[in-house]
Amino acid sequence: MLKHTPSTPGKFKMEKSPYILNKSRWHWHSSIMKLTFWSFIFLGLIFIFFFRSPSSNPIPQDPSRRSLRTHNWGGPAWEKRVRSSARIRSRNGISVLVTGAAGFVGTHVSTALKRRGDGVLGLDNFNDYYDPSLKRARQALLDRTGVFVVEGDINDSTLLRKLFEVVPFTHVMHLAAQAGVRYAMENPSSYVHSNIAGLVSLLEACKSANPQPAIVWASSSSVYGLNSKVPFSEKDRTDQPASLYAATKKAGEEIAHTYNHIYGLSLTALRFFTVYGPWGRPDMAYFFFTRDILKGKTISIFEAANHGTVARDFTYIDDIVKGCLAALDTAEKSTGSGGKKKGPAQFRVYNLGNTSPVPVSDLVSILERLLKVDAKRNVMKLPQNGDVRFTHANISLAQRELGYKPSTDLQTGMKKFVRWYLSYYSGGNKAAG
Repeated sequence: MLKHTPSTPGKFKMEKSPYILNKSRWHWHSSIMKLTFWSFIFLGLIFIFFFRSPSSNPIPQDPSRRSLRTHNWGGPAWEKRVRSSARIRSRNGISVLVTGAAGFVGTHVSTALKRRGDGVLGLDNFNDYYDPSLKRARQALLDRTGVFVVEGDINDSTLLRKLFEVVPFTHVMHLAAQAGVRYAMENPSSYVHSNIAGLVSLLEACKSANPQPAIVWASSSSVYGLNSKVPFSEKDRTDQPASLYAATKKAGEEIAHTYNHIYGLSLTALRFFTVYGPWGRPDMAYFFFTRDILKGKTISIFEAANHGTVARDFTYIDDIVKGCLAALDTAEKSTGSGGKKKGPAQFRVYNLGNTSPVPVSDLVSILERLLKVDAKRNVMKLPQNGDVRFTHANISLAQRELGYKPSTDLQTGMKKFVRWYLSYYSGGNKAAG
């Protein structure tokens, strides 16, 4: 056959000109150069956006992320403090990482653990949801008892990994969270950031740790939401949350179950019922009622439809602490290792309440007697902002399995709170509001 005969009869095969080939190559090289150039520009913008220093950023940061990468940690001296604080000093003690350690419940739990000889390391981001000076005062209290509080965020995975590298914690008491029902209407993202993303971040660190710690964490009575059956039992439905806060806590329980099932993490959720007492939270009614009564301000007391009573199962902090320690002491070991499950792990949910709901109007009457001041009352309808009409805990399961027995009535507990409040705010500390 001839060399230049077409491969198909009736068609002519035209060879490409060197000019056309060179032109194609030129366009190809040009495209690659443009792509490379814009790739570098794009990467540069990402670098500037994510890694520029906070001081050079004129745009206000999202409050829910304000604590990330803002605190210094690490180094030999820091690690020495971490190890010292977490060192077990009793024969059968445990080593516990307490998140939210500078919070109300966290401070009391950390102190109780340290006093009985357990190793305790605190972690807190000291955000400004309420007066940070109160958190700093709690931190000073913990420091005097030998508890070091690392300043950092539970969403900082690098920090969490480092803590687990330095200390082989046997337990985690997870109390860090964005609290408050009404604040969710102002800053909803902070609840997702702390209560969902923060929980996942912590569980990720725990499932990868070797050994895996047993985890006890704070859920909430808010998960019962619009449930009308009383008292609230752990077996009752929790699929009708009345607030975003409640929804994030319910989501937390489901997430915890997932990590228990997949990774063998031992997990215990504690549903707290209206905790009160010394060193409490200023956003709680008993706290700001006390402040406003002393200042002569009018306080708003909510009532349900048709003049119905609004009541809470007020639970004194010492009783809550006993429940937390009992949960830690009865927690079984996690069954995973290096992120892999090796067998079924313990999963528990308990109510921690007082079982004696008290009308909010009665709380105000108790405060009037203790403060010796008449309150200026403004009775108004319960707003549709996430608050529920009543809470009432069935604690039979916690009694049976944890030996939980609350022993402080509201009159006794409020007397202790008022004594602390007057002492703390007469010592140069200024009550907010």
